[in-house]
Amino acid sequence: MAKKPNKLKARLPRGFVDRSAEDIRATDEMIGKIRGVYEQYGFDPVETPAFEYTDCLGKFLPDTDRPNAGVFSVQDEDEQWMSLRYDLTAPLARHVSENINEIQLPYRTYRAGWVFRNEKPGPGRFRQFMQFDADTVGAPGVQADAEMCMMMADTMEALGIPRGDYVIRVNNRKVLDGVLEAIGLGGEEHEGRRLTVLRAIDKLDKFGIEGVKLLLGAGRKDESGDFTKGAELDAAAIEQIVGFVSGTGSLENEGMTELNTMAGIFEACGYGEDRIKIDPSVVRGLEYYTGCVFEAELLFDVTNEKGDVVQFGSVGGGGRYDGLVKRFTGRDVPATGFSIGVSRLMTALKNLGKLGKADVVAPVLVTVMDGDVAALGRYQKMVQDLRQAGIRAEMYQGNWKKFGNQLKYADRRNCPVAIIQGSDEREAGEIQVKDLIEGKRLSEEITDNITWRASRPAQITVKETDLVATVKSILDGQADDRQRASEA
Repeated sequence: MAKKPNKLKARLPRGFVDRSAEDIRATDEMIGKIRGVYEQYGFDPVETPAFEYTDCLGKFLPDTDRPNAGVFSVQDEDEQWMSLRYDLTAPLARHVSENINEIQLPYRTYRAGWVFRNEKPGPGRFRQFMQFDADTVGAPGVQADAEMCMMMADTMEALGIPRGDYVIRVNNRKVLDGVLEAIGLGGEEHEGRRLTVLRAIDKLDKFGIEGVKLLLGAGRKDESGDFTKGAELDAAAIEQIVGFVSGTGSLENEGMTELNTMAGIFEACGYGEDRIKIDPSVVRGLEYYTGCVFEAELLFDVTNEKGDVVQFGSVGGGGRYDGLVKRFTGRDVPATGFSIGVSRLMTALKNLGKLGKADVVAPVLVTVMDGDVAALGRYQKMVQDLRQAGIRAEMYQGNWKKFGNQLKYADRRNCPVAIIQGSDEREAGEIQVKDLIEGKRLSEEITDNITWRASRPAQITVKETDLVATVKSILDGQADDRQRASEA
């Protein structure tokens, strides 16, 4: 006897997620609010592909020690390496460079899209996630950086996050470069260690001062046993860096001058320290930042996967990256931008109760009582009439001979109304309209005939020509019921 072939096991790749209709609609609603702020500031949309040639991403890959581990890469038919984008900034730099003669500078644009990281997945850490960026390319002044910070503060409030629950924290990489020079890491020959130091500082909110000290020194082992090699600085250099990021150190240079200018702009525009704050601990991990860096941090408490109460933390960040376009063009093209982590921000809004379920009504179901061509045409015509009136509707597409299954389907779909027309109703030019929401309520709440007769009828017979008007009336009544319930 021949062996049955093994069934293919359905399995979701680690670090990736399936998204429900509810999540997709919530994301669309949130992105719409963010887009509204970006548009108000004068930014226009642009879209770049998910794949870029790997050399266009270049040395700015997320993990320079393991370039093939930081991104997902394939070779095309010409044996050129392509990689899924790991952020939306490097592709924008390529786009601007390739179209530099046609693009009007300053170029103010926003983009939303998926990015990919070939990294170890874990709780809250995914290999695919969505970002929403805004950038100004061709603007050298720190006023462009200040505008980014103010726009992020306005975005937080447009999403319903109150003051006191967020802050935009601002620093300048030129200040940090001065600190690195002071400990002997100023030259390009120290680029690898410099990046390790910056990444260590960037983990302050996650690991605290002691964790940063470990990463600045020999390294740090996490709870899973994975070891992250440190910058191997001596004790004096570690104390100097820790003193600076904790606010006890002092330094005067070009970066501090730029921060002071930005602080003046914030004050003039009414953005106090409760909204935007100069903070020397802000780093941002990627090496391509050359000036101002900023981060949007949420300050309310949440319970993490370990059961500890912690502040929610960062939901986005960015900064000035004046060298990315120059890699392609050889000319100085300054740029600054901000990136929001969409999924993380959605989680934050859910915690704050600011992300309500979209009020999407399930479709009206036109049931099928006869399967001949003429009957199917009549049922589909009802559906089309409802759709043309702006009502979500569908005709039952399963086995029509089992009518009970049609109503079970409608119940599982939470359909508000079912349309029924058998041969008797068709000959009379009538239809039955069943209010499924009211019918469910009646079956749960009403136990005596007197109340039943006094209630809104759950099923009525009307002329076929009154289909649209009747369904609209029922849907309006259901909407009023939902409104009253939400206000109760």
